[in-house]
Order: sequence, then C-alpha cells, then structure tokens
Amino acid sequence: MDSRGMPFRDPSGRRTAAFTLVELLVVIAVIGILAAMLLPALAGAKREAQTSSCRNNLRQLGIALQSYATEHDDALPPNNYVYDVESKDPLQRSDSWAPGLAPYDLTYSNLQAGVLWRYLATPQTYHCPADKSVVLLENGQRTTRLRTRSYNLSQAVGCDVAPSYKKFTVIGPPGPSGLFTFIDTHEDSIFDSVFGTPVPDSDYGDTWFDVPGNRHGQAACLAFADSHVEKWRWKHPKSGAQFFTQATNVLDRADLVRLQTSIKLSYD
Repeated sequence: MDSRGMPFRDPSGRRTAAFTLVELLVVIAVIGILAAMLLPALAGAKREAQTSSCRNNLRQLGIALQSYATEHDDALPPNNYVYDVESKDPLQRSDSWAPGLAPYDLTYSNLQAGVLWRYLATPQTYHCPADKSVVLLENGQRTTRLRTRSYNLSQAVGCDVAPSYKKFTVIGPPGPSGLFTFIDTHEDSIFDSVFGTPVPDSDYGDTWFDVPGNRHGQAACLAFADSHVEKWRWKHPKSGAQFFTQATNVLDRADLVRLQTSIKLSYD
C-alpha cells in the first residue's frame, strides 16, 4: 500500500495513490469557502428577481386601473370595501377593485368579484412573490396556504370615506405621476382593500393607519396613477406592530410624511 493513501488502478492497470485525508479536507474547505461566497450572491439575485416581479405586478395593476377608467367614462375603480382601522368593524362594503379581507381569503373568489378582474385575470399578479404570509382561519389558526393578495389601493383612489379622486382626468395635486395608487402592504397590516394614510393636519396626522411592506430590503414597491412604479426604501424598518400607532421616531415620521405627499389632502 502506498503510504500517501489507499491505492487504486488507473486504466492502464498501474497502481496509483488516492487522495490523502489532508488533501480531501483541503478540497472540502475550498468548496465551503466558494459556497460561502456564492450563497449571498444567489440570495441577492433571488431578492432582486422578487422585487422585479413585484414591480411588474404593480405595473399590470396600474394598467388595469387605466383600462377600467377608459371603459367607464374616466371613472377610477371603486375602492369601497373598507373597515375601521381601529375597531376593524366594517364601514362600507360595496363595489371594490378587490373585496374581502386578505388575511382570511382562502380562494380567489374575492379577487374574481373585483371590478379589475376583467382586465387582469391572473391571480398571481395580485401577490408579491416575497410575501410568505399565510391565510388565517376566523379563529386565528394559521393555514399553510399563501395569501391571495399582497397589495392595497390608496384611499386617494375611488374611496368614499376619505379624500379621494373619482375620475382620472380630475386628478389634481400631486398629479398622476405623484399620486400613488397600489402599494406593497406589510403582511401584518393588510386587511381590507384600502391603504389608509392620514391627512397631515388631521387629529391622526402622525399615525400609521396602514403600514407599507418591508419585504424588499427595507423597501416597498408602489404604483402611481400614470402607471409607473417605484421602489421606496424606508428610513426606518416597518413592523406590523405600527398598525394604528404614532410614528415612532424622526425617521419613521419622515417615511409617513413621504407617503402623505402622494395622496389627496382634502375633500375639495
């Protein structure tokens, strides 16, 4: 036996030495180092792919919104499946782009009942691929089924219980390129179909009604009325615990103010 390792025969029949234990350990170590270098890059690539898919979803929703307006005498889609942000009691349950309550929807039936389904009948488009939250039963028990919807539509669009634009051509400040429509919503905040944002000078001006998503590297994707999409990185991490609470610090307040600049500020 060769002193360097177990012998074996090559194709010519000659006896040669196998790898030593030390050599094998070196190879394993090199593989481990390469894996450690590659895995973060692969994870980063996956995150970027999810962000790209989310942006595309929102772009498609924005196009569906415009298609609805084109076929309905310039009217924006109704956004009136609304629950009170504090009591979670229903305020209004009428026509909506997406009726139902996202945490509890076990099927696509509510999406199919929404007024945008005619223009966007692909259920996956309503769900962010980075959203791993699951459907809850009425008793709070978690299921294994991913939720059907990750997005909300701003209260500034087609909503009867908040300052809102009802027709596309009458969109005033901040204008179609500045008015956000659909938003990637935090999984612990999403409930009905509306993303509520308080008017700055109201009693709740510094309170989070709904909380934006945090799934894309401390950022969320937003669609705007002109159908362009942006990724907004937050200055302060977002948590579902912020639901109906005051902004926690200066950075969190800056994030809220940023959203407030992209809504309708009065009923006039």
